[in-house]
Amino acid sequence: MRISVVDVGSNTVRLVVADAEGGVPLPVHTAKWRLRLAECVKPGEAIPAEAVERLVEAVAEASRTATRWGAAGPLAFATAIVRAAPNRLEVLRTVRAGTGVELCTLPGEVEAELSFLGARRWMGWRSGPLALLDIGGGSLEVAFGRGRLPDFVASLPLGAGRLTHEFFAEHDPPSPEQLRALRRKVRHQLRDVGARIRWEGPRSAVVTSRTFQQLGRLCGAAPGRYGPFAERRLRRADLKAATIRLAALPATERALLPGISAPRARQSLAGAVIGHTAMKVTGLKTVTVCPWAIREGVLLRHIEEGAAWWAEVCRLSEDAAPPDPVPLRIASATS
Repeated sequence: MRISVVDVGSNTVRLVVADAEGGVPLPVHTAKWRLRLAECVKPGEAIPAEAVERLVEAVAEASRTATRWGAAGPLAFATAIVRAAPNRLEVLRTVRAGTGVELCTLPGEVEAELSFLGARRWMGWRSGPLALLDIGGGSLEVAFGRGRLPDFVASLPLGAGRLTHEFFAEHDPPSPEQLRALRRKVRHQLRDVGARIRWEGPRSAVVTSRTFQQLGRLCGAAPGRYGPFAERRLRRADLKAATIRLAALPATERALLPGISAPRARQSLAGAVIGHTAMKVTGLKTVTVCPWAIREGVLLRHIEEGAAWWAEVCRLSEDAAPPDPVPLRIASATS
């Protein structure tokens, strides 16, 4: 049996087709399509029609690719950039009408739960009580747990793209005052979550997301060509030095640094500030850069619980609940 996942993020649409025999999602094909929604959508604004058209085309091509690789209709979800858009429901219905794919938006707390599940399966039970940080384009997810699913999760509006728009829109590179203002905001919003992580005292900590992967490479982690099993660690002290380095350069020059791709160069500085501040506030000095995250979490939940849970997620995505992330939610470890 093959299953597929389509992940609509702030910069790209990503497809994973995986074999599900034996309960482990083994990828057989991956692909991505660049959308760069973050470049044309400011936080709180509607997604323009031309961007929706590009989204429909990318999801349609991802669905056709999944079919060619022998997978059924993809489990398709969009993250914060669509979730927070005022025309969110219109976008979801347009994609469904144009592609036949049921695209849904995941609440930030569910994103954190799924990323935690993927990281837990990758790290194994010997990792013990586990903390997770994930920087997206629109939000920062934090999770902690001792079991399969987290004991608590937090989803905060501290994404690298969102804060780049908010703090670094006018100057490139930004001024020291703008950097200090960004750090103050991240510290303030993470105060309670950081206190909880420090109190829990996790045995292990992981970071996920493309932002952390690129920052890890900038700080000396093995390049992607070494494969997913290469151990990749990120030290807070190294990330601090990298943040200073990024802050001295305009985006065009950041794109020349190891690991920093041109599409993400503009938001790489905000990502580094968020990542370093989050590690400091939570008391994490060293973290593992984990290759499994939300997409693998979706695949695992589907394998372990069947299609019913995904149908419920899709139904809830069209509820009238506010789309913005909420500060903190206590998650059931058995949900």
